[in-house]
Amino acid sequence: MNIQPLIDALNLQKDAARALADDLRAHIDDLQTRLQGAETHLEHLAITRKTVTGLTDRLPLGPPDPPKHPDFPRILDAFNHATGPLRAKDVCEALGHELLPKNVGGTRAKLKRVVKLGILTETDTGNFARKQ
Repeated sequence: MNIQPLIDALNLQKDAARALADDLRAHIDDLQTRLQGAETHLEHLAITRKTVTGLTDRLPLGPPDPPKHPDFPRILDAFNHATGPLRAKDVCEALGHELLPKNVGGTRAKLKRVVKLGILTETDTGNFARKQ
């Protein structure tokens, strides 16, 4: 009885199994590399989370409450309808106040409070504009 065809068939199966094993080893190496990268990323996220939660007591609680003054919504409305920066005198006029120095100065003080809230910006020339 000639067993050579059987040996040849076994060798073909052995070669196929070896090629499959080599291919799987390459996939395993790739997966191990990717797993190591994912685990490193998880470690970095954990460190970042710990750092951020450790800083929460040092962060401000949130934006301060807007002033309770009745002119505040009207000031914002004036800027919402403006096409460019406004001066304190322009806002004073939009609020319907007489253009007296005390009224313009009071309006300027209110505008500066709104700047501190981060809603408006003030230029070097004394103009105020809506923050972008």
